[in-house]
Amino acid sequence: MPEKVRIALDAMGGDNGPSVVVGGASLSLERHPDTEFIFFGDEAVVGPLVKADARLAAASRVVHTDVAVRMDDKPSQALRRGRWKSSMWLAIDAVKKGDADVAVSAGNTGALMAMSAFHLRTVSEIERPAIAAVWPNLRAESIVLDVGATIGADAQHLVAMAVIGAAMARVLFDKEKPTVGLLNIGVEEVKGLEAVREAGKILRETAPAGMEYHGFVEGTDISKGTVDVVVTEGFAGNIALKTAEGTARQIGGYLRSAMNRTWRARLGYLLAKSAFDGLRAKMDPRNANGAVFLGLNGLVIKSHGNTDPLGYSSAIDIGYDFARYQLLSKVSQALVQYKGAEPRLVESGVTA
Repeated sequence: MPEKVRIALDAMGGDNGPSVVVGGASLSLERHPDTEFIFFGDEAVVGPLVKADARLAAASRVVHTDVAVRMDDKPSQALRRGRWKSSMWLAIDAVKKGDADVAVSAGNTGALMAMSAFHLRTVSEIERPAIAAVWPNLRAESIVLDVGATIGADAQHLVAMAVIGAAMARVLFDKEKPTVGLLNIGVEEVKGLEAVREAGKILRETAPAGMEYHGFVEGTDISKGTVDVVVTEGFAGNIALKTAEGTARQIGGYLRSAMNRTWRARLGYLLAKSAFDGLRAKMDPRNANGAVFLGLNGLVIKSHGNTDPLGYSSAIDIGYDFARYQLLSKVSQALVQYKGAEPRLVESGVTA
């Protein structure tokens, strides 16, 4: 394992900019003192924020750049304006050069994916990368992918995501044969888009050795934890993610309102405070912030753009864990071994 985990941060990415990035790094450093940070951004803004925290300053350096990718930039615009010189590109470039183990950004998702795929390239077994999120559920946790990298997917891409999702689950959850389901509008085989039905047919017929194909799952199965890996294309996955986060905030608001309604309710809250604190922690979307770009020759973590320092620190923590325990290389190795052992996947016309 590396002595230090080196994390490159796009300090200018996100809705709230450097204050959230620096604050999140400070919180993460408290939990992981064996971390070193490289902040890429406007030194006049980022530098004073870092220097104000002596402990963080001792573990960090700031690399100045005048260019930042805007949240409303199209991926093509971001590549034209920001290649070689933006804070987002330079954070990715640090991973490419080996100066950092992982890059974290809360910036424009499309731009981050385009730059990461362009600069780091995909592993030979994967045609297009996917964004994988670790999703809390009633059983424990599951992996959901894709949650926003690719809008639309054919059957081959869905099968490829099932393979890399299962590889990630084998490493992360220590399961020899994680269960995999395809997100659909119903569990019946005749329902859903043609691409989803075709992918289900391929997964049933090839009987992949590295996973247990469960079949189609519905939206409610994500929170139930019906399967270890839920596969969908990025449009539906992103909507499911944002809906779950919004629902968690909505229920949290209901609870706060109910607890403050009467003095008896407030007294009941005080008596059950530890239970409510545990519930709040489970429901807080910030604790699950951070998604992994799978399928790249390098580790990139995407944080929500509108998060706060606590949420950003969660994204950094995910990057730390993947780098410290070399999970990305283990996922890649598992994928290569699986592909080598499963020629039937290639025979079915699937080129991941």
